[in-house]
Amino acid sequence: VASDDDCQKIAKTALDTWGGIAVLINNAGTTRFVPHENLDGLQMDDFQDLYATNVVGAFQMVRAVVPAMQKAGEGRIVSTSSIAGIMGNGSSLAYSASKGALNTLTLGLARALAPEITVNAVCPALVMSDWFRDFSPERVAEVKKDYEGLVPLGRICSPDDIADSIMYLATTSAPVTGELLVIDAGVRLGAKS
Repeated sequence: VASDDDCQKIAKTALDTWGGIAVLINNAGTTRFVPHENLDGLQMDDFQDLYATNVVGAFQMVRAVVPAMQKAGEGRIVSTSSIAGIMGNGSSLAYSASKGALNTLTLGLARALAPEITVNAVCPALVMSDWFRDFSPERVAEVKKDYEGLVPLGRICSPDDIADSIMYLATTSAPVTGELLVIDAGVRLGAKS
């Protein structure tokens, strides 16, 4: 999605195949793992690479599908962001900044494309997903136990939790736009008392 030509090709393929585009899920994303205090660990290229996919790619996909949605008189756009874009935490400063930019893009697009097209984002916290594929089973169990002991709901989100939230925003007839739906098991509320 960092290539505008590829975004246009994706939209054209969808139109040619199905005759319309009702929903766009912006789910492409990338990161760099650099501790926040390691300011020398990130370079300009790191920011540009993350922004190219996490922000510009999302914008380019929106731009590619909006004409079809406007022609149909309706559409739903949902982007996968991150709680890092709200709290300034996460895998690196470049990642959290890119997700913060995606959140702002979501709000701006929600205004610009209303009332026919809704634009929302889901902002997950830790998700028990393929991100853990390189961790040892012992390390996965340790992370899971620590997180579940910290959050009010006592569990880590699953990929299905995020998919359910995206599906709600993509299919609801409720007047919801410009929403940044945090899916975090309550982590931003602070530790359980």
